[in-house]
Amino acid sequence: MAAWRAHSESVEKLMTRLPGNDATVVYIDVAALRRAHVLDAFTAPAAMQEPEYRAFVNQTGFDYARDLDMALVSFSRDGTYFLLRGRFDWPFLKDYVQNKGGTCYNTFCRAQGSTPERMISFFPIGKNLMALAVSKDQYAAYAMQERRPARQFTPPNEPVWSLIPGDALKETGSLPAAARIFARALGNASQILVSAGPEGDHIELRLDVTCRSADDAAALTADLRQATAELKQQAVKQPPGPGDIAGVLIAGAFDQKDLHVLGRWPIERSFLQALGNPG
Repeated sequence: MAAWRAHSESVEKLMTRLPGNDATVVYIDVAALRRAHVLDAFTAPAAMQEPEYRAFVNQTGFDYARDLDMALVSFSRDGTYFLLRGRFDWPFLKDYVQNKGGTCYNTFCRAQGSTPERMISFFPIGKNLMALAVSKDQYAAYAMQERRPARQFTPPNEPVWSLIPGDALKETGSLPAAARIFARALGNASQILVSAGPEGDHIELRLDVTCRSADDAAALTADLRQATAELKQQAVKQPPGPGDIAGVLIAGAFDQKDLHVLGRWPIERSFLQALGNPG
């Protein structure tokens, strides 16, 4: 378990750099996933990687599967903000930006992304810590220079987690049909914490929903149990495939604790492998 444990204090401090209190935050302890050989399921062979990514690796020497140790990401209305810990060759990164037509001033670099609305900017907070932003604002990464008041939130010990405001799940069109049922039920929650970590010989996905009242928590627990029962009935008629999220969701179990609704789903490694290598 120690190999999976996140360093909560350092993550809490890093979170004070992220703009947007209403943003969805995602944390990934990439180094822990690498040590546990979970990352292998999502690492495509070199021949299958995108040409742009291969060119980036060749010119900068940076490969996330080898060199990235941690990612803390904030998805806000005005852009996506990354705090990345790993091994960076800063001179190579600077040359890469300039070769792509971007500019660097001292240690701050900016470049055009794949569309005019996607400007990429980054700078080193430390030797092994990068602040990077993708936004309409070509200087967006500067927002992570300063710290903000700490949130009333203690990061969990799991190597992967996401803190989601309830409003973020009110638009469910991009989700798989099976997940849409659960997202709609969670749309009125105050705060949603989803995390994943080891449990015996499999991975367990965990849910901790903060509701506005105990009555709301009781109603949500009933809704989630009902949604699970409906998925089970559908699975009898049409069994889910190896990489189908419905196969995970039908195994959900839920409990209420005061204002909180707690849920858990076991995830087999075969599901991760199918997800990472579709087809």
